[in-house]
Amino acid sequence: MTFDDRDDAGRRLASRLRHLAGRDLVVLAVPRSGVPVAAVVAQALGAPLDVVVTRRLGVPFQPGVAMGAIGEEGARVLDDDVVRAAGASATELAEVEARERALLDASLRRYRAVRAPEPLDGRTALIVDDGAVAGSTAVLACRIARARGAARVEVAMPACAIGALPALREVADAVLVVELLRGFRTIGECYRDYPPVGDDEVVAALARGAPVRATRALDEEPATTVEVDAGRLRVSGHLTVPVDAHGLVVLAQASGSSRFEARHRETARSLRAAGLATLLVDLLTPREEIVRERVFDVPTLAARLGAVLAEIRRRPACRDLRVGLLAEGPAAAAALAAAARRHDVATVVGCDARPDLVTRWLPRVTVPVLLVVGDRDPALETNRAAHEVLGPAGRLRVVMGSGQLEGEPAPHGAATRAAELAAAWFVEHLSVPAATLVTAP
Repeated sequence: MTFDDRDDAGRRLASRLRHLAGRDLVVLAVPRSGVPVAAVVAQALGAPLDVVVTRRLGVPFQPGVAMGAIGEEGARVLDDDVVRAAGASATELAEVEARERALLDASLRRYRAVRAPEPLDGRTALIVDDGAVAGSTAVLACRIARARGAARVEVAMPACAIGALPALREVADAVLVVELLRGFRTIGECYRDYPPVGDDEVVAALARGAPVRATRALDEEPATTVEVDAGRLRVSGHLTVPVDAHGLVVLAQASGSSRFEARHRETARSLRAAGLATLLVDLLTPREEIVRERVFDVPTLAARLGAVLAEIRRRPACRDLRVGLLAEGPAAAAALAAAARRHDVATVVGCDARPDLVTRWLPRVTVPVLLVVGDRDPALETNRAAHEVLGPAGRLRVVMGSGQLEGEPAPHGAATRAAELAAAWFVEHLSVPAATLVTAP
């Protein structure tokens, strides 16, 4: 981890930008996650805070992987390499863009209701985000600032992948990065505490010119990096075992979001607060995540998950803990297959799961299973069918007003409700020691 939280990142970034104090400067934050960082910078430099609104264009079957971005006034930039690798058609790209454009317009209306756009004519625009992997969002923000009349455009961010620098330098007059990183896949990797930022926080920051809250860690347990040999590659994860833990939850990721994503880390913290150890693990590499066949290769995902479970069982701190699996989409299908084949899985929670991918394994699942699905999710009916097959071992909870198609963000509170259901389920089913469990080979 490079920064404690976004406040720490903002302070460290501001210390590198003191030469800009007193200039005719506007700090343009990239919402939503860049706003807390930019608010600290704007306050330190005595400059007005505004936003330059963009939306990421996610790969149709992997919305966590960006193939470009769109912005105000019809601006758009694409990462042609990702578009080609993902095999996204022109129709799919248009559908994603239309959906994201509607969400962008809604956010823009809400932000402008509390603060009119800061004039940029003849001024310096300082684009601030909390980090960049591909850089497409910051590139687009620079173009928007120029279109709004900025005489000079500079980019400043706490962390940036080295591969994103060339594109940024093409569109900005200056680029300042606190930490230049190689080989990282998500911005969250750079922060010890990286909670999601909501529209309410953006609105409050625009209205007050300062962050609404200081982010801080919710726990102090040290995390251990776990590397597991799984065929020709190594599966990576973060293991945290609180004192007196009475169970272990493996949060398996394989659908375009990694163990570093804010909502997964928040879910893990809530589980640890309930007395459970957590292991956040990525079953796919970044390169694999944009290949459709890999995402839905459930046998491979299940095999890798099995290798992770075998490794965890060899660790003294985890040996006597009952193990539960928490996963989404195809990864949840892999979790069900693993539960059917192994004797060291005590329970499974699948969120927006794809049980239709493992229909032959479902009758062999004998452990308690909770399926959580949104009432608008396309997989609702397949989850209902799986619930019937699971019989007494299964329970289905439908979250009203939740569930989304590719790339559409979950409604406010939906992710929190699913996490609450999962935490309560694991507390109920992982409270018995596992000393007598038989570990599968």
